[in-house]
Amino acid sequence: MKKLFLTLAIAVMGLTASYAQTAAHKDKATPAQKAEKSTEKLQKELSLTADQKKKVYAVELDKFQKAETLHKSSHEAKAAHKEKQKAIKKETEAKLDNILNAEQKKKLNAIHAKKKAKKDKMKAGKA
Repeated sequence: MKKLFLTLAIAVMGLTASYAQTAAHKDKATPAQKAEKSTEKLQKELSLTADQKKKVYAVELDKFQKAETLHKSSHEAKAAHKEKQKAIKKETEAKLDNILNAEQKKKLNAIHAKKKAKKDKMKAGKA
């Protein structure tokens, strides 16, 4: 019985260690992959038309490309970096406003409000 328990314990430790190594070396998604994933999520949640989906993909791709460029230029001051992120976010929201209809905008605003509430809750928990 002791041998069985010891064997199982060693197997579990080995599997845990191997999983930790593979999780740490996850490949980063490209801006195109991120845009595709984001567009699919919005397609599912907002019932976008084919034309809207194409336009939203273009907006999301632009957003992720700008974010990646900003991330790569990490030598900038933190405040300036944050301001550029806000500008990208506002630009993206303005572009999406032109693409979505009123009902879709309402759903998207609800999604954003839910995310913000979750983020605020997490910040409150850390403080």
